[in-house]
Amino acid sequence: MSPTDQNSQASDLSTTPQTSVEADNESTTHFGYKTIEKDDKISMVAGVFHSVAKQYDVMNDLMSFGIHRLWKRFTIDASGVRPGNKVLDLAGGTGDLTAKFSKLVGREGKVILADINSSMLNVGRDKLRDKGLVQNIEYVQANAEYLPFEENTFDIVTIAFGLRNVTDKDKALRSIYSVLKPGGRLLVLEFSKPEHELLNKAYDFYSFNILPKMGELVAKDGESYQYLAESIRMHPDQETLKDMMEKAGFEQTSFKNLTGGVVALHKGYKF
Repeated sequence: MSPTDQNSQASDLSTTPQTSVEADNESTTHFGYKTIEKDDKISMVAGVFHSVAKQYDVMNDLMSFGIHRLWKRFTIDASGVRPGNKVLDLAGGTGDLTAKFSKLVGREGKVILADINSSMLNVGRDKLRDKGLVQNIEYVQANAEYLPFEENTFDIVTIAFGLRNVTDKDKALRSIYSVLKPGGRLLVLEFSKPEHELLNKAYDFYSFNILPKMGELVAKDGESYQYLAESIRMHPDQETLKDMMEKAGFEQTSFKNLTGGVVALHKGYKF
């Protein structure tokens, strides 16, 4: 994605459909605004996160002005986690949620930090071990579409800012449903569609004019942050994701808009 394309795309955002489905051809999918072969997406997304892993936490604070910490705190509070629970922090990256869950589930509980990207997983493992969090955490490199766990294993599954990067989101939701215990719950924290048009326009300007430049200056990788901005626009909106969760089998689904809908927290139960 060349820098000269960014402004033209930003001006065309109002006509760019936000979609929950993959490209029309069953063998293709989206990588940002590009249409690519499904078989290529995992390696292309991996390249993005291998590139940004070391600066991921710094960029999160800069991009969100630190507000991502409040979004994650809200997710923890909404999870209903209790001592002794078994939690899967899927696409857990550098382990922000895992760190909080580890303290809350206690010695009798367990948290599995799972991520498809080895660089992110390594950064998360090193960070948590440096904090002394070692007793009840395991690390698993896993694809959300094919989770390597037995059915009915987890009380809680969270996926924060990761679902939009999954090739087949419907398959991932079904896989998550399978590994949840009856009565278990899924929480999806993800960028979504702002509720108000003025906020939406401001968010578009920031995402396509400021964010890639920030990525270039701090992480030395503007292209990866251009992709991340595009991937947000291609992710399902609030109601569409809620419908997808219901089709995967989840019940009592709901969502809560945060920061005017810039981010939404979706919740669903397995009964």
